[in-house]
Amino acid sequence: MRIRFRFRAIPFVATVLLVALGIALGRWQDGRAAEKIGLQQAITARAGAAPLVLGAAPLTPAQVELRPVTVTGTFVRDWPLFLNNRPQEGKAGFYLLMPLRIDGTDMHVLVARGWLPRYTGQYDRLPEFDTPAGTVTVTGLARAGMGKVMQLGTAAPVAPKAILQNLTPAEFAQASKLAVQPFFIEQSGPAPAGDKLVRNWPAPSLNVEKHQGYAFQWYALAVMALLFFVITGFQRGTKQND
Repeated sequence: MRIRFRFRAIPFVATVLLVALGIALGRWQDGRAAEKIGLQQAITARAGAAPLVLGAAPLTPAQVELRPVTVTGTFVRDWPLFLNNRPQEGKAGFYLLMPLRIDGTDMHVLVARGWLPRYTGQYDRLPEFDTPAGTVTVTGLARAGMGKVMQLGTAAPVAPKAILQNLTPAEFAQASKLAVQPFFIEQSGPAPAGDKLVRNWPAPSLNVEKHQGYAFQWYALAVMALLFFVITGFQRGTKQND
């Protein structure tokens, strides 16, 4: 009895295609991971920079994303908004958003002032909060978005005191007719004494490990396809069957 390799054209073609697919997709995921690592390094460098002072000139989210910013202005007190389904330490709650009119301009920026708990079993009851009067200076981190959650049913209209699942600055600008910077500010620093606002913002995640894991899976597929072709190609036989 001896072992010999039997070449079969169709399995060979299928194996070549699977190996090529696995390598190509693995390399693509490696590239995505490298992009995210580069972005993370840029974000780290931005985080150590001096805060950018916001004014009337509109900026793009790419210019300020995850960069420290500072702005002086007055809160538009009659336009609070509540982003729903934003848990904090296992508790249900909202992100409180309010537009801030930048001092000496007609430009506004949406400030995420912090997290507020939701009353248990009372969906429509809004939490209490204080809003400073007069001119204030807000510092924080610029964010292109506040994260998206699943929208169940029809979205509520953007209006003062609305409870929303998601919101973009463009949607707020359209509803309020105010000039708005196309990004948010996650306000940093402790809330005033007695205020219920919590400013424990989740750290931004770029999911580098996810791309690296996907790359490993695709490379593993290529290796398994090649091994399967080789192993199944060998067969046992006797001299009489030659």
